[in-house]
Amino acid sequence: MTAVSKLRSWQLGDFVGVDGCRRGWFAVWITETGVWSHRIFESVDLLFGQLGDASHILIDMQIGLVDEGTQGRRCEAEGRKLLGPARRSSIFVSPSRLSLAASTYGEASRINREKTGRKLSKQTWWIMPKIREVDELMESRPEARERLFEVNIELLFWALNESHAMKHYKKTAQGFSERMELLNHWFPQSTDLYEDALSSYLRKHVSRDDIVDAIAAAISSFATRGELQEIPSERQIDLKGLPMRMVIPRLPGA
Repeated sequence: MTAVSKLRSWQLGDFVGVDGCRRGWFAVWITETGVWSHRIFESVDLLFGQLGDASHILIDMQIGLVDEGTQGRRCEAEGRKLLGPARRSSIFVSPSRLSLAASTYGEASRINREKTGRKLSKQTWWIMPKIREVDELMESRPEARERLFEVNIELLFWALNESHAMKHYKKTAQGFSERMELLNHWFPQSTDLYEDALSSYLRKHVSRDDIVDAIAAAISSFATRGELQEIPSERQIDLKGLPMRMVIPRLPGA
């Protein structure tokens, strides 16, 4: 794995975690001194316009896509191996970029199968508008390539938990408890942050999982002051020049 170079800080929120939500994008940011805040943005373009000078923006959404071929994104294959059988399904197979233009699931799945040999899962289809949104941002705002990093939340928990995947599914009471316990270990204000966000928004706009996931992403960068590792170690680049990678916190001994 290779270190991601440290970038200049943003005085209002150095370390940002972002998760897609029903209203758009839910962001949590933590300053260098541990001051936290959160907000919903209706589009990723608006989010980047407000937070784009942050040192790191960790977003739970695919960045960099294959156009065709059966190999797929190596970061997904390696991430599943690290998570093991219990949590590997949290990493969806990304669509081919050509399928993003489809207007129906059937059309998208057909294009994806023609180009990659795989049908498109319904889970991937549901998040394709957000994948498209991020892909368009990376093309229209070249500076986003220096700020925005793809993460998988379960991989972040794996890294924060000394290379052990979470034991319980996140939507269970046990799963929520073990994740919050781990987040509080790395950032003792995590429960306060979570409860404040929970009381600030309607569940039809931001779910409990969205809040936890964005907190995990922000803490993963804050805990190591932006020292990150890439998966895979050998960078894979798509036809737009975007790296197909995921990042995790570079912890001592990793």
